[in-house]
Amino acid sequence: MQKVAELKQHFPYPGKVEWIGVRPYKGSDIEQKSFVQSITDHGLDGDKAGQRPGGKRQVTLIQAEYLDVIRSLMPQANINLADLRRNIAVSGLNLNALKDCTIQIGQSTLEITGFCHPCSKLEAQLGKGVFNALRGHGGLTAKVIEGGLIQVDDEIKVLKVG
Repeated sequence: MQKVAELKQHFPYPGKVEWIGVRPYKGSDIEQKSFVQSITDHGLDGDKAGQRPGGKRQVTLIQAEYLDVIRSLMPQANINLADLRRNIAVSGLNLNALKDCTIQIGQSTLEITGFCHPCSKLEAQLGKGVFNALRGHGGLTAKVIEGGLIQVDDEIKVLKVG
């Protein structure tokens, strides 16, 4: 019988980048991009989180498949990926299983640092109940270990399991 640590090593498929967005400054709308440059120990070029070095929330990721779940829990709201205020939407692998892992997306290496829980700002923008609709589906935070180009359709590879 395999131990849990061994089971965590296996992913059936690599993931894929479905969507990229940056926020130029605090409170700004998300700008959708087809590609972005990640900067070592900063974040994504053009994103407010990348303006100074350090921190564990340089990049935020969300599971693209969760959008349908969130929409089913909030049918009165017309929610899209930009509304969720995350930087990168991925598909094809269980994003939550990547907590504490190191991953490669395109030419960039990211260390997954934690969960990206929903905040009261999303509730105010998207409507009553969105906070609870997003709980458990908020995504992950990461820091950039090695900068490089990230593009829509890039594969996500697990380099190191935490």
